[in-house]
Amino acid sequence: QVQLVESGGGLVQAGGSLRLSCAASGRTFSDYAIGWFRQAPGEEREFVAAISRSGLSTAYAESLKGRFTISRDNAKYTVYLQMNSLKPEDTALYYCAARRNGGTSSSAFPYNYWGQGTQVTVSS
Repeated sequence: QVQLVESGGGLVQAGGSLRLSCAASGRTFSDYAIGWFRQAPGEEREFVAAISRSGLSTAYAESLKGRFTISRDNAKYTVYLQMNSLKPEDTALYYCAARRNGGTSSSAFPYNYWGQGTQVTVSS
């Protein structure tokens, strides 16, 4: 199995940027597709972005395209989420999740392993 730890969250003003990291340990990292999800208070968890095992294929929530970029460094066992032009509505707890030998699913169901999350707060 794989263990995931998110970092990089914090408080930022609207229009600012943050880069989240998802550091993995355990089994071979390149066996896992990685997804980012977020959940705001009182809201359901929603898909943000996902990246394939090789990093050659990515997927984004339609509303976030152009502002968020997902990438990975398999040698460092890390996936990144670069978030630009942040808005107050981006405020949420951001989670990364892993699925073994799978693709870039936007559904949370196929992901077997989850981190504890990192809080992102965007002030207006």
